Amino acid sequence: MTRAAMALCLAAFALAAAPAAALDRSPRPQPRPGPVEVLPRTPLAPVYYTVTIRPYPRPALAARGPILLVPVYFSAGLRPAPRPRIARALAAVISPAATGGLARSPRPVARPGLRVASAAAAAPAIVTRGRVGTICGDPAIRGVALAPIPGRMNGCGVDNPVRVDAVDGVTLNQPATIDCRTARALRDWVQGGVKPAVGRLGGGVDSLRVVASYTCRTRNNRPGAKISEHGRGRAVDIAAVNLKNGITLSVEDGWDDPVQGKLLRQMHKSACGTFGTVLGPGSDGYHQDHIHLDTARYRSGAYCR
Repeated sequence: MTRAAMALCLAAFALAAAPAAALDRSPRPQPRPGPVEVLPRTPLAPVYYTVTIRPYPRPALAARGPILLVPVYFSAGLRPAPRPRIARALAAVISPAATGGLARSPRPVARPGLRVASAAAAAPAIVTRGRVGTICGDPAIRGVALAPIPGRMNGCGVDNPVRVDAVDGVTLNQPATIDCRTARALRDWVQGGVKPAVGRLGGGVDSLRVVASYTCRTRNNRPGAKISEHGRGRAVDIAAVNLKNGITLSVEDGWDDPVQGKLLRQMHKSACGTFGTVLGPGSDGYHQDHIHLDTARYRSGAYCR
């Protein structure tokens, strides 16, 4: 037997005689020598957040008793209370015996100089005297209800005056101070006389030029004459009708015009009956530049000139 063959035989014999544990060496980490202390698993504690409080570990508080979440309320003009105050309030909730219960509230405090709107302020507004809106019980009449107007002369004054800004969607270039009966007559005239006369011409009626309404004076300002219907809040004077395209149908300039005059005369005629008195150019020399409308009633019927 050669030396090489002898060496192979000795190596095989050594491997066969080696213990099995020597052949089971693993590359995995092995525990360090000596006793090993296994630490108990600690459950994760929940952390709660609020607007003004930093994360607050619950395990430290859990030993004192049950935990109550304290809500934070917000409203207009308010902000959460400072942190120290909320911290004391939370301590009162968690440990009532230590702080006397819930005597201290975590509610937010009002900012200096601000007032919280009350429930009454949020209620829908009701149209009363001095507030713009529907008047005379008619949604087609917009304006303001006024306080009674005393007369500076005997026979003047209005018990329930209104200041009309618009009728049937047609604006008055200046508000007319009249009573509700006259306001309704003006609405009827706009609906049944002015708008039909104009039709779609110029885009339709946009506004009326009012030159007079309530004025405590005599008729035509003549000394010793009877009190005018203007002095009772029953009259309104219209000088022009303005169209939406900017054209103006003027009583003074257009009464004798072949186109404007026809429309203005049609409006004048349609007012007769709706109003008790209708006066225009040529009636008496005092109404050359406007149409006078009032709600006076006569036994013989309407007076229209």
